[in-house]
Amino acid sequence: MAKERRPSVAPIYAVGVTWLIWSLVLPLYQPLHWFGAAAASLAVYVLGRCLIWKDRVLIVPDEPEQKEPEEKAETKEETSEDPEIAALKKERERALSEMRRLNDNIEDATISAQIDHLEEVTGKILDYVAQHPEKRSQIRKFLNYYLPTTLKLLNAYDRMGSAGVSGTNIDGTMGKIETMMETIVAAFDRQLDALFGDEALDIASDIIVLEQMLAGEGLSGSDFETKPE
Repeated sequence: MAKERRPSVAPIYAVGVTWLIWSLVLPLYQPLHWFGAAAASLAVYVLGRCLIWKDRVLIVPDEPEQKEPEEKAETKEETSEDPEIAALKKERERALSEMRRLNDNIEDATISAQIDHLEEVTGKILDYVAQHPEKRSQIRKFLNYYLPTTLKLLNAYDRMGSAGVSGTNIDGTMGKIETMMETIVAAFDRQLDALFGDEALDIASDIIVLEQMLAGEGLSGSDFETKPE
């Protein structure tokens, strides 16, 4: 709360009334008369201001502070996703969706089971690389050749199988794809396994160091074998 002093205008009106009464009652045509009227007006103003019409003191409430608008939450601006990782996730969804579509169309039980396995492994490969972007270079050939070529072969198998006829070209090509699928499944498995190569090496090193430390402390596994009484 703030205090504000507001002077009354009544003393000013009193001065005006003083001049009016002076001009009606007393002469006002010589300099001495003017000085007398001015002195009387000043006296009326001072007395009225100090004794009769004192300044009013008002309590003025403080103006509320204007809050600045809150900053809008930033979108993935500061934490914008790596374009390559975003593209990788998009390719994951596209590839898995295509595998599911082909699996629904292809009636062969063996091929269908192999597609199920490929879908699972492909998802794991791309998920792992999305979480470990430094591994992107390891799956470049997988993304650029192995995966799209596998989908191409499965699409050809689907089209030929749905043709509803048997022939040298159709049967021969479908047979080659069926044989190739075993190799493809194994290749996809090796690709997933290779991604864990560095981690496996680190763990193997940790195991060796731990074994050496335990042996140095006399805490190797053989020390805990139950001895016959």
